[in-house]
Amino acid sequence: MSDDKEKRGPADASWISLSEPYEAAYWIETLGVTRDELAKAVVAVGNSVQAVRAYFQRDAS
Repeated sequence: MSDDKEKRGPADASWISLSEPYEAAYWIETLGVTRDELAKAVVAVGNSVQAVRAYFQRDAS
């Protein structure tokens, strides 16, 4: 079965995928960051949502 490109959220809400535009857009909006900021966070801590959220919370402090 092919991916439904009309989806608005992630296929797996525990991981951030930058390879699917709709998933990246979801996390950009949810986290309130730019695509570049999101990509930098994923490179720094991996694609776990929990790790990326902690990365942005640490930066906000």
